[in-house]
Amino acid sequence: MEKRQEMISIEITVGMTGSVSTLVEREDTAYEVGSGSLLVYATPCMVALMEGAACEAIASALPEEKTSVGTQLNISHLAATPVGLEVRAEAEVTEVDGNAITFKVTAYDETGKIGEGTHKRFVVTSQRFLDKAYSKL
Repeated sequence: MEKRQEMISIEITVGMTGSVSTLVEREDTAYEVGSGSLLVYATPCMVALMEGAACEAIASALPEEKTSVGTQLNISHLAATPVGLEVRAEAEVTEVDGNAITFKVTAYDETGKIGEGTHKRFVVTSQRFLDKAYSKL
């Protein structure tokens, strides 16, 4: 088991990047997701986009039985984005500590930066993680 963790750490390296984008729809607004009362891009949706970029950054390095789970976020939502604009999140690996991966995350709309921060993910064995989670039932 220890050898497998070392192998993953070697494959995931500082500097790996990922990017994802989407068009802001009404269902992505603070009003619709319940995080506010306005029809602007919701912070929880921006966070999900940032996590998606982090997943994308390391996806090619993970064996099929492995995935990553988010464990920490520290972000600032800097600017509002209306429905109809495209938003993009970028993530860059800044630290690898065993199976703990730290990312710099940034989000943009078509006019500039809308969010930034850091995100941590942990590499896990998918089935083992699910088994442990569902053992709570």
